[in-house]
Amino acid sequence: MRRTARPLTGTALAVAAAALAAVPAYGAPGGDVEVEPSSAVPGGQVTVRTAACGDGGTATGDAGAVGAGSLSLAPGPHEQDATGRFRVPPSAQQGTYEITATCAGSGRRVTGDLVVTPASGRPEVRPRGSVKTGVGGALGPDPVQTAAGVTALAVAAAGGTWLLHRRARGDGI
Repeated sequence: MRRTARPLTGTALAVAAAALAAVPAYGAPGGDVEVEPSSAVPGGQVTVRTAACGDGGTATGDAGAVGAGSLSLAPGPHEQDATGRFRVPPSAQQGTYEITATCAGSGRRVTGDLVVTPASGRPEVRPRGSVKTGVGGALGPDPVQTAAGVTALAVAAAGGTWLLHRRARGDGI
């Protein structure tokens, strides 16, 4: 009886833990913000809509992640949706940004994603050249300085080895 009780208890605990971990995923408020268009270019206009605040509900939106700041969401043509708009800043970098809305009455916070893509007329800027850190590097722009540094290190290593060898023989320094 004991041999089967332990594995069954362990299995039951594992199933219970998995069920408890899954409950917040289904009950969590999130992903209830509709962002149109879901992909925008810098300078483009975006509409944010949510039905999470109930009929006639209002919300405060936050598009600060993309650099647009806060916005107000008010009941739109469909009374069950709160709607607001903002413009993607021209300086916005490409990537995925989280847009949030907090309902005025309940304080419920919901989120959605906005993908910023590069404008078709504007070329994508790629970094080029070496990093100017002030320390230098083995493959820096001047091969003469690199060779001099390697030579100095080799001479120091040879001199240190010679001194350690003399000390080990007892010749003194």
